[in-house]
Amino acid sequence: MAVEDNYKVGHVIMITLSAAIGGFLFGFDSSVINGANVALKGYFNCNDMQLGLAVSLALIGAAIGAYFAGRLADKFGRVRCMLAAAVLFFISAIGSGLPFTIYDFIAWRVIGGVGIGVASIIAPIYIAETSPAHLRGRLGSMQQFAIVIGIFVALLSNYIIVRISGSASNLIMGIESWKVMFWVEAIPAFLYGVAAWQLPESPRFLVSKGRMEEAQKVLSMIASVGIKEKAQEIEDSFKTHKPAKLSDLLETVAGKKRVAPIVWAGLSIAILQQLVGINMIFYYGSMLWQSVGFGESDAFLTSVISSAINLTMTIAAILLIDKIGRKPLLLIGSAGMTVTLGILACCFLFGSDASGNLTGNSGIFALLAANFYVAFFAATWGPVMWVMLGEMFNNRIRAVAIAICGLAQWGANFLVSWSFPVLVGKDGIGIGPTYLIYTTFAAISFVLVAKLVNETKGKKLEAM
Repeated sequence: MAVEDNYKVGHVIMITLSAAIGGFLFGFDSSVINGANVALKGYFNCNDMQLGLAVSLALIGAAIGAYFAGRLADKFGRVRCMLAAAVLFFISAIGSGLPFTIYDFIAWRVIGGVGIGVASIIAPIYIAETSPAHLRGRLGSMQQFAIVIGIFVALLSNYIIVRISGSASNLIMGIESWKVMFWVEAIPAFLYGVAAWQLPESPRFLVSKGRMEEAQKVLSMIASVGIKEKAQEIEDSFKTHKPAKLSDLLETVAGKKRVAPIVWAGLSIAILQQLVGINMIFYYGSMLWQSVGFGESDAFLTSVISSAINLTMTIAAILLIDKIGRKPLLLIGSAGMTVTLGILACCFLFGSDASGNLTGNSGIFALLAANFYVAFFAATWGPVMWVMLGEMFNNRIRAVAIAICGLAQWGANFLVSWSFPVLVGKDGIGIGPTYLIYTTFAAISFVLVAKLVNETKGKKLEAM
């Protein structure tokens, strides 16, 4: 019997989809701000610095959530962490629509950010630990697929609300439209909690706690044969290791401690996924297109189109990741993003007037380049980074290593998200030079992937 026939694929997919709702909320929560940032600036009378903080400080919450998620997951289990994330998303959704000042708005967003951070770490761990090796790449990609669906639904929801009200600042039933944008998130947050409540615990977590019978029961839900052997294989992988500590991410070379190369590889792809600037499209896209001459409704629609491309190309990535492999996709993405970001930089450097509006055909080229940039990211770096983080570390250090990489990823996300409105604002360097910075990091990502990243396609987690 082939290994592919040893698993109950339908059940595995259902478990994966339920866990990936956290990714949906991750995408929704992080992108719903796109439609509200212009209205927020007027409502609270913010300057560029304050707006950047209102958008980006949620990412500090995400960094905190990501850092502690691995440890909490090892102590309390993957499922309990998902339930906690669902509660945080729900509280943030309601509170973000009821702010009195910019500061309590930021506080509610930080709470949601912690939920994002937890979900960003727990879902890849859980999906990797409940998936067979031959499907793990595709199923791991479901996390990113759910994220981009969340982004798309958030931007589409924002667009519909603006079409109904006329502007994010206008009222719907006596309530500012931008507040309604945040409240919509409460619905999927509730559903995530319900779904997580029904999920079985990770068999690898159960084995780590000595709960072999429970682990075998969960394995019998996802595999048809060899249940005891699979449980024993997991147990054996833990026997050779002590409980992970941060110091275990170091290795001794010539009597000196240094960060292990595999950790450097994980940190590199986690940080560079953000330093190529992708979230300036999904956090500030509507504001960006309005600033260069697009009307509000057209700017919102443009963001929806970019999100639809993001969604479509993520599907392509899911179909390709277990055929082409992880490393080739990362290299293709790096090359494509370098070219398209370079074109965007040229459009804004040489194709805009004194007021910053794009002139002639520059607007068309910029729009095309931006969407091809999104396509390259979505088909490669978007899903592959999360799959790689779930796969590249061995059982003992996986949760700790992913937590550190997640912390670094969210720190880079914060840096990009906070700095973008400052860099492109009236006292900044401008949109063109900002895109040049992202172009440089895209080029760097190609070199680092080529040198540091090893292929993980088809390998068992116990063999990492």
